[in-house]
Amino acid sequence: MMQSKLNSFDLLQSTLENFNDLPAEAIIKQDVLREGLSFSEDSLRIATGYKPKDYFIFSFDLIPIVEMEKNENLRAPEEIKISGGMHQLKDTVISVRVNPNSPYKVDLKEGKLQLFCLNDSIAEVCYHPVPEFYNRPLSSGKSMGEIAPVIEWGYLIYLTVYRLCQYFNKEEQCQFCDLNKNYKQQRQAGRAYTGVKSVDEIIEALSWISQDDMQNISEAITITGGAILQPLRGEDEVSFYSKYAHAIKEKFGDRWILKAVVQAFEYSDVKRLHDSGFDIYHPNFEVWDNKLFPKVCPGKERFIGRDGWISRVVESAEIFGPANVIPNFVGGVEMNRNYGYSEVEPAIASTTEGLDFFMSKGIMPRFTTWCPEPYAKLGPQPSPPLRYFCRLLQEFKSCFHRHKLPKPKGYGPTGVGKAVFSVSAFMDVL
Repeated sequence: MMQSKLNSFDLLQSTLENFNDLPAEAIIKQDVLREGLSFSEDSLRIATGYKPKDYFIFSFDLIPIVEMEKNENLRAPEEIKISGGMHQLKDTVISVRVNPNSPYKVDLKEGKLQLFCLNDSIAEVCYHPVPEFYNRPLSSGKSMGEIAPVIEWGYLIYLTVYRLCQYFNKEEQCQFCDLNKNYKQQRQAGRAYTGVKSVDEIIEALSWISQDDMQNISEAITITGGAILQPLRGEDEVSFYSKYAHAIKEKFGDRWILKAVVQAFEYSDVKRLHDSGFDIYHPNFEVWDNKLFPKVCPGKERFIGRDGWISRVVESAEIFGPANVIPNFVGGVEMNRNYGYSEVEPAIASTTEGLDFFMSKGIMPRFTTWCPEPYAKLGPQPSPPLRYFCRLLQEFKSCFHRHKLPKPKGYGPTGVGKAVFSVSAFMDVL
């Protein structure tokens, strides 16, 4: 359960002592992700000259835009990088989740941006510069950050080509997801937020990136969006998403690693997806527990089913290769207060069972840190305790090494001070 703000600093310090087999960087990163970040006016003023939040898919905020008194939706950075401080941290990239009530705050002190936990400065902070290609004009008049935003400190281009999910049509969306609701709030806030991005505008944006990114900082592309259950503009889900991969490969060859974050498909459809040019397949599993899966993912349960999803993930490894099948778990959602686990160890045991199942087959799962967004079905609620995330990191690392898996492709470097994956610390501990 979330500790009170008054206990946050002491809780962090005791956790660092109790989990000294984990890097301090990973523990602090997980705590910032679960609690969110607040910003002083000075820190937001400085952020104006750096890369802002592009809201590349979900809101990833702990309050709605209408409650952001400092207009953080327009001013907060996409990510922060922390280093130094009382624990002499190595560079650690963390995704920004706006929460004015967080015990973690970015503020200016002695001329430097610093991260505070309550009243104690724990690290220095830097923001990601605006990439040069962000200033390139697109023929549609849309911004580069709207069409082809970059995250993970520039490593990943994130293409949410369909910003809606048809599971919402029957109120069967994954209960942690605010995709359609976020689309609505972004539009209401006046942001240009494209529902369906065309192949032409994607190719135009990537052409600028290819030209300007001379150091090849961007190495991977995620192509994703909501589930397509009924034809979208005459196309099924595989056809819709595959056309983007095909166009990118045709134009740019192997310039980028292409990742598909879509549903679990039958063998023939997975083959179509692979043949279109995708290198990595992400049929996200979300939550392992067989009683929680239908509650957390009602649409997936009705349309495909938990057992069907598992068998499809395993079969897909025959086509993509096991190491290139990377199903995501939403770390912490199994501890939701609506109907989840109330104790850490049973929750960890459940998720570890899922990690071990996939890893034993050479499949490389990952986890992102659950963000209890206000417009998701699960709604705003306290995040799982920091101890949960430390235990999850321990078990993830143990499974990974026990099964002798290669490092995940398409996620950048592993290890403390090197990892850029910003929505969990799993890459930091490998």
